[in-house]
Amino acid sequence: MSIVKEEAKKLIDKLPDHATWDDIMYELYVKQKLASALNAAEEGRIVSHEEVKKRFLSK
Repeated sequence: MSIVKEEAKKLIDKLPDHATWDDIMYELYVKQKLASALNAAEEGRIVSHEEVKKRFLSK
């Protein structure tokens, strides 16, 4: 079984019994976005807090 499928099963098992399809989809979406962000950080594709402040304050 793939790691993604195993992680999805674990995530669903942790949800309460009354979870809706929307709850499941939201949890999967958040998990995917966090994985993507961590991957970007590992690859150095990040912008520092100071750089973001400079960009927003210069407009």
